Formats: sequence, structure tokens, C-alpha cells
Amino acid sequence: MNPSRDNDGEFGVPFPGRTVPREQWTKTGFRDPGTPFDWKGIFGREAPRVVDLGCGNGRYLIGSAVARPDRDHVGIDVVQVAIDYGAQRANRRALRNVRFVVGDAVTWMYERFAPDALDEVHIYHPQPYYEPGEAGKRLLTPEFLERTWTVLRPGGLLVLQTDNKSYWKYLLAAVQKFFEPELIRGPWPDAPLGRTRREIQAHHKGLAVWRMQAVRREVPLAVAIPPPDFDANRPQFRRRGGK
Repeated sequence: MNPSRDNDGEFGVPFPGRTVPREQWTKTGFRDPGTPFDWKGIFGREAPRVVDLGCGNGRYLIGSAVARPDRDHVGIDVVQVAIDYGAQRANRRALRNVRFVVGDAVTWMYERFAPDALDEVHIYHPQPYYEPGEAGKRLLTPEFLERTWTVLRPGGLLVLQTDNKSYWKYLLAAVQKFFEPELIRGPWPDAPLGRTRREIQAHHKGLAVWRMQAVRREVPLAVAIPPPDFDANRPQFRRRGGK
């Protein structure tokens, strides 16, 4: 991924891509239509489809869109200001193969994306929810993993990353029902300093980061997986410098 030339960086790490003159800017912000997402109608072509759930300010998605112009990208986040930052940066880089939308990941996975519609789903640093009473808010439930399996095409890829050890231990067991995981030892080759703002922050604070990419199984395994009701271990996380 090409480094930026406009001092648009975070924690000393340049943001992917290069800005262009204003007359070349694009419009990548997208309003949730409330109906299934029309990939061909919006991007004007048939291409591999990449989705980033909880995309934040779009660092990964923009980097991927720059490096892989043959793929179409959609970033979803519930935080309006994060989506605004992502769209503005993508606009200034004249990207046409990415859209940013304010929305809920569950709604989009169940109501906006059809079965066998996606090629990649990326989820970086899902919220672990530290308070015991909030465990039910965690995104990566058995039901959600099954839905991810459903919307991915055969051979599709699920990419996960977290800096919470308890969440990681849960995912190691839960993901295997629907996917064949490959653990990534060390940094991402395409972004050794961090694919996301949160990953860069974790490195800055000295936190461990765990990564996997998992290929969709043709048939899920006949095993039961528990709900994500683990103890996220907030006190230990804080001692190591986390939020």
C-alpha cells in the first residue's frame, strides 16, 4: 500500500494512498437504503466483494481499495464521525471502489447482504464489552458466525483481529465450526505497522494483537459452540495499558 504524501497519518503511521487535486475527488459516503444492497447497481460492475464491519475511520478499507482496485469494498460502522472521516479520506484519494455507510453490522449482515453475496468479511477489534451484564452485546455469537458463513460465497474469507485475549480464546474455538482458520504469526504483510487505527494504538501501548484469516467450510462441522459469555478481564487489560 502506497504511503500518503499529505501528512495524513496516525501515531506516525501514514494513511494509505495519495490525495489528488480536488476536481478529481469522488463521493464514497452512502446512505443505508433500507433494502438489500445492490452491488452491481452501485459500483457498475461485477467484482469480488469485501466488507469491513466496524470499519472505524476506514484505514484498512481504504488501503485495500487502493491496493486492490479489482475489488469492491463496503465499510459499515455505527459511529457517524468515523464514517465521515473514512469517506472524506476515500474521496480525496479519488476511490471509486469503496462506499462507507453508517449502520449496524447485524442489520446489514441479515437484511442488506444476501446469501452467497460476499467474498471477504473483515472484523477488526470487535468490542469485547467488559461488564458482565453486557456480554449479550458481543457481535461474534454462534448465530452471527453462521450468518457470516451464509452470506460468504464458497471459498470466502473471514478475517478477525483482536487485542483482547479472552475474546481471542473464544474465537479460536468458535470459528472452527464454520471456517478453517489460519493463524497469522506476526504483522500483516501488507501493513506491518497496522491495518487499523486500533491495531496501531495497541502496538503503541505494548499490547499483544492476535490475527486469523479463515476460509469458509463447504459444510459446517457437526459441533456445538457456546455463546460468547467469557470474562473479558478488564482489570488485566487496563494494567497492560488498554482502555
